[in-house]
Amino acid sequence: MPKILHIRGNCIGCNICYEIWPIRWRLSTVDGKCTLVDGKEKKGVWQAQISTDELDINRKAADACPVKIIRVVE
Repeated sequence: MPKILHIRGNCIGCNICYEIWPIRWRLSTVDGKCTLVDGKEKKGVWQAQISTDELDINRKAADACPVKIIRVVE
């Protein structure tokens, strides 16, 4: 099953991932960084299982991220 990996600690809060796919991303009001919806943290990397239907839109978010901290793996 595919998943998203997000290194949240390096997020600059540009919000492009949220603009592309607001179902999977949120901007935190606490620290201004983007948060992976349904993500679980493991050693500084947030991970979330996604459906194959979400692959393309999340790849688009990963490609648009200016600091390249989002990765989609199958």
